[in-house]
Amino acid sequence: MRRAEWLHALTESLRRSGDRGRTAEQLASEFEVSVRTIKRDLAALEASGLPLWSRPGPGGGYGLLRRGALPPVTLTDAQALSLLAAVAAAPDAPYSDLAASAVGKIMDVLDPSTRARVDQLASRVWVNPASSSSRVIRSACEQAMTEQRVLRIDYVAAGGASSRRDVEPIVFANTNGTWYLVGWCRLRDAVRWFSVSRIRRASVTRQPCAGHTVAQIGTPPPTATSVGIDRS
Repeated sequence: MRRAEWLHALTESLRRSGDRGRTAEQLASEFEVSVRTIKRDLAALEASGLPLWSRPGPGGGYGLLRRGALPPVTLTDAQALSLLAAVAAAPDAPYSDLAASAVGKIMDVLDPSTRARVDQLASRVWVNPASSSSRVIRSACEQAMTEQRVLRIDYVAAGGASSRRDVEPIVFANTNGTWYLVGWCRLRDAVRWFSVSRIRRASVTRQPCAGHTVAQIGTPPPTATSVGIDRS
């Protein structure tokens, strides 16, 4: 059995066990390998991002956390390459670092032959993106959006005027290649669009947002769309 197939079989055994889980001894007996091999490969699966739980002592064992478990995913060479290209070409996109990490995990579990073909194809796709905003600032914007907390920013407007604002983030928007943080500006008491590249400093406060909604921004143009996957 190839290693990728073996790790998949081990994962599926844990998935089938549900909340009960399996002991290392049970898994070793099922697959006719040593307990040491089971523990080594469970550690490898956990390091690759598989959401494992473990309980030591009598009645303990290993299992999969329900909230993070995903069914097996098979990608074609082109699909895998599209993920690499999309992430590499958009370093300024919100959550781009997390996207790169997630894509890396997907690439790590591809079987060796698929990975080799993807690596060969990847050498034929070049990107030279111009990063225009600080990683620290983008991280603060992302955290404020995710946790729905007020973001304090030092902002320089297009005309050069500087100001300090407390902003309640509502959406990230990209238009004409520029990323904006759109939110409720407490200084102006209204929705405002802030170019992320013009934010000079950003910090997440302890204050929760008041619950402003996407509808308050207005109707998007017909060409605009969310990044949600269309499953229709």
